[in-house]
Amino acid sequence: MIFGICEVGLAFYVKAYVAEARYIPSGAMLPTLQINDRLIIEKLSYRFNDPERGDIIIFNPTDTLKKQNFRDAFIERVVGLPGEKVELKDRKIYINDQPLAEDYIADGQRTVIDACKSAPQPYLSKPVTLPPNSYLVLGDNRENSYDSRCWGVVPRDNIIGKAFIIYWPRDRSGIAL
Repeated sequence: MIFGICEVGLAFYVKAYVAEARYIPSGAMLPTLQINDRLIIEKLSYRFNDPERGDIIIFNPTDTLKKQNFRDAFIERVVGLPGEKVELKDRKIYINDQPLAEDYIADGQRTVIDACKSAPQPYLSKPVTLPPNSYLVLGDNRENSYDSRCWGVVPRDNIIGKAFIIYWPRDRSGIAL
């Protein structure tokens, strides 16, 4: 009986504070993450360090997303960091007036504002300096991702963890992220 209670307690602790399994429900992160990939997210890194550009993060919906009735966690790539000037021009992201090298997006894809058809004024319609403790996140599938271009930045407190490794399907298992 005590052993069973300890197992349940340990499982709860690991899921709440260390790591958990997630699946990919959409194509927003193609080609990096495929629909129905299963992955482990780890939660310890961001207890001691801030997210870095290029990290794939899982986060709870922002207030703007909640107003649009989103309840499930999102997964996107960190592109802009707190205090940086971010601009979209010539279909490319610029950070502090320098073009961002993005080898993870598919050939031929460019970052466009018209991916945000539902936003009254897309977030990157003009240059913006990111607020403290806020991150600009974009899907790798730029033409089909509902991301910061449409609803703004992700507050640090909304971040759940960092994508760590794919464990399913077998032909993709072991791919570190």
